[in-house]
Amino acid sequence: MQYMLMIYADPAGFARLKPEEVERAMGGYFAYNDALKAAKVYVAGERLKSTSTASTVKVTEGKTKVQDGPFAESKEELGGYYIIDVPDLDAALKWAAKCPGAHHGSVEVRAIWPSESTAKLDYRK
Repeated sequence: MQYMLMIYADPAGFARLKPEEVERAMGGYFAYNDALKAAKVYVAGERLKSTSTASTVKVTEGKTKVQDGPFAESKEELGGYYIIDVPDLDAALKWAAKCPGAHHGSVEVRAIWPSESTAKLDYRK
């Protein structure tokens, strides 16, 4: 089953790091990437740019509205994600706990609908 691990952190905390601390933090993510790949559970993952580059789109009564930035204001922002393929939620939670982001922010774990079931799903029910 696939799960998305969404990494939330306060971007101001990362901005305060010294260059050697940034290098050490990134090294933790490189090691985590390698561990996911070695375990053959890695599907995808990327670091996201700041919410200052984000736009939120909403369509109301046929009219499109675009808002600069994220929809919700919060101290933490989504900074990156991984998609992993593991047997169950317990395995996903174990991988989330190993993510460097869990040590300086939080990691939300959410199951992904399998593609074949999404196509058959009737959302009107």
